[in-house]
Formats: sequence, C-alpha cells, structure tokens
Amino acid sequence: MTNADAETGLLENPSVRRYLTSTALATTGISLMLAVLFKQAFDITGDALTIGLIGLLQFVPAVLLVIVSGYVADRFDRRRVTALMTVGRVACAIGFFFYSRNVGDVSDGSNAAVWPMFLITVAFGTFDAISIPARHAITPLVVRRELLPNLAAAVASTRVLASIAGPVAAGFLYSVGPDLAYLAVAVLFAASIPPLLGVIYAQEPTRLTDRPSLKLAFEGLSFIRRSPIVLSAISLDMFAVLFGGAVALIPVIAEERLGVGDVAYGWLVAAPGIGAGLTGLVLARRPVTRRVGPTLLGVVATFGAFHITLGMTTNYVVAFIALVIAAGADMVSMTIRSTLVPLATPDAQLGRVTAVESVFIGASNELGAFESGVAARAIGVPWAIAGGGVATMAIAAVFAVFVPTIRNIDTYDDVKLPETDH
Repeated sequence: MTNADAETGLLENPSVRRYLTSTALATTGISLMLAVLFKQAFDITGDALTIGLIGLLQFVPAVLLVIVSGYVADRFDRRRVTALMTVGRVACAIGFFFYSRNVGDVSDGSNAAVWPMFLITVAFGTFDAISIPARHAITPLVVRRELLPNLAAAVASTRVLASIAGPVAAGFLYSVGPDLAYLAVAVLFAASIPPLLGVIYAQEPTRLTDRPSLKLAFEGLSFIRRSPIVLSAISLDMFAVLFGGAVALIPVIAEERLGVGDVAYGWLVAAPGIGAGLTGLVLARRPVTRRVGPTLLGVVATFGAFHITLGMTTNYVVAFIALVIAAGADMVSMTIRSTLVPLATPDAQLGRVTAVESVFIGASNELGAFESGVAARAIGVPWAIAGGGVATMAIAAVFAVFVPTIRNIDTYDDVKLPETDH
C-alpha cells in the first residue's frame, strides 16, 4: 500500500473523520483562546512577564497531576475522560467571557486586576492536564499499527491547520471585543465533544483493572526511564523547544518590534500554523520513513536557526517567514515524536507514558513561554528570542554527538516494543 493509498483509506474511516473533526474544533478553540488571552494580558499590564506567568500557570497543574492523569487515561474510557474535561474547558471559556465583560476596553492601558485571569488559567490548566494524556492516547487505538504514522501526520496536520484559524479569528474578534472571542471558544469546545464520543476503536485498549497504587501510577515514569527511544525523543523536544518559546512573545514582537495592529498581529500568530499546516499536508502523503533520527535532529536545529532570524529582524515579512519555516521544522519533529512514542510503548501503559510526555511538552511550551517572558524582561525581546534559538541549535548538536539512540534510527521498523510486555 502506498502512502497516498494509506491516506485515502484513512479518511474513509468514519472514526478517523470524527476524531480529526473533534481535534480540529478543540485546537481551534485553544489557539483562539491563547491568542486572545496573551494579547489581553499584555494590553492590561504592558509587561511581557505577565505572558510568562500565564504560561507557567498552565503548566503547573500538569506537573502536580501527572500521576493521576496518566492513571485515569489507562483506567477509564479515554473518550469520556476527554469529553468530561472539555466540559470544564467550556466553563473556563465562559469565565474568561465574564471577566472580559467586567474589565471592558483595555486599549487605553487601564491597569485592571489580572488575578481573576490567573485563577481561571489555573483551572483551565487543570482540565488540560487530565484531558491531554487521554486524548493523545486515543490516537493509536483508532487505526491499525501500520497506519499509525499516517494518522499521526494527519492529526498533527489537523492541529496546526486549526491553529491557523484560531489566531486569525482572534485578530478580528479581539478588535471587536475579547468577550466575543471567549464566547466563540466556548462554542468550539462544546462542539468538539459529540464527534469524539462517536469514535469507534479499531482495537480495544488494555485497561487497568488493578486497584490504584503508587506503583501503578509511577509505571509511566519508570517505563520512560527504561526506554532509551522514548526518553531521548521527548527529552530532545523538551530541552530544545524550552528555549524556543518565542510564539508567546508575539504580542510584544508585534507591538514593540514591528509596530503592527490587531489584524496583522492575528496573522503573525497564525504564521506558525501556516508553516506547520503546509508541512503537515506534505507529511500526511509522504511521511518520514528513512533516516528518521537524523531528520529529527536536523529539523530541531532548523527550528533554532529561524528563531535567531525572528529575534533580530524588525521587518514584518521576514518575521512572518521565519515563523512559518520554524513551525514547519517543528511539525516534522512533532510528527516523528508522535509516531515513535506509541510504537515503543505498550498500550496498557500508554496513558501514563503520555501523561509524563505531556509534562515534557508542557515544559517546552508553557515553561518556554515563562522562560521567554523572564528573558525578555531581563535582556530584551531580540536577545531573548535569538538566544533561545542559539540554545536550541546547541542542544540539537549535543544530542547528535552524545545520544546515538536517536541518531541511529533509520526507519520506524527499528522501534520495537519491550519484550517483557508481549
């Protein structure tokens, strides 16, 4: 079967379509919400550190709940867990709606209280902490094992294409009113629930039946420590992208470096989605099948290189292109990792492994936003972004030299489940 045939067969599967539809709606909601939230926070305070604090508050619940969220994903129906947590996301979006209605217009730089925004962000991060491992652990159950690389690319493509619509809509909606944007977010989250519950598994998961225990809860962490491929793949992502959290600083870049308005800001936030989406469309038809490890290292280095460009430029077009290319490289990295981890992990432990992985991903995204906010205040926006790019390239070089587990992966057939789990 060719890759094109595999992709066509994938989209003929009703459960695949439902899963992709749910993913598209949920991701559009999240990207829309974050674009508005970061912009609103910066407009209220005028301080880039506020953006960093929001990123940190999103991340902390994932760390605190990593043991619980992984156990829940392996013990209960992952579709229902995700749906229930999405109801919580709807409630948070409504909370942001009422906050914005009370705050009113912040374009005059009025110093409104931000603590309610922080409080709702913590609640949203809590629902996300439980939802993300469950949703991600659904993916390998929807199709047969041999179609997983194609589905992983399709899911990643769907997420990034949806991340274009969210920020672009954010630019327009924010100019009308943030409250309207948050209301749209609530609708998108609610609409993502029915198609998710309609997904039928191609293979039934192996669910935990044992009583809860610390040993069971920590098995995900123990497995990652024992699996060189899984540990290396997610560590590379965490350490590299931790220093490449420039996307969170786009509100500051747009205002202080580029001098553009709300609509241009929305397109700038959408630029990573455009780059990743175009790359994802290519990967869905022609996934990486050879030199998987070297490709992973190369795209991480490329990601860092174009962050240096982004940090140094004051030209809107150059900044836009840099974001597009960096996100395209990150898309390849994300697709490879999303394939490697399930292939190397027994299904019975996938929820707990994914929970730990989500903390690594959260570290690279939310903590990356915090790091960028702190660095921007300390050394300025240009050097914070460019310095992060240099650090990312250095990390890719270190992994290339000292981590042969990743460097030596040629095809996905090189990835095997542990013998003890058969």
